[in-house]
Amino acid sequence: MKIFYVYILECADKTFYTGITSDLTKRVESHQSGKYKGSYTSSRMPIKLVFHCEFTNVNMAIETEKQIKKWSRAKKLALIAGEYEKLPNLAKKKFKS
Repeated sequence: MKIFYVYILECADKTFYTGITSDLTKRVESHQSGKYKGSYTSSRMPIKLVFHCEFTNVNMAIETEKQIKKWSRAKKLALIAGEYEKLPNLAKKKFKS
């Protein structure tokens, strides 16, 4: 059974990069080495792996990656910290009165 990983990297400028791979170690190494010149992470070195989760269904992994990419910084920080109970509230829109 093949495993797919959705991962979040923290870049030197404190931004996050979210991706998907079937070989997490190799993918993180390729980010760290700057293998892909001109990529988001290549100009924001060094990077650090701050979160990953595993999937056996590639479609679920792809959907999760897409979902996380749309999240706010606050919501990503809660996910990284394992504060799952905060995620629903961080998804709510704040309306000004």
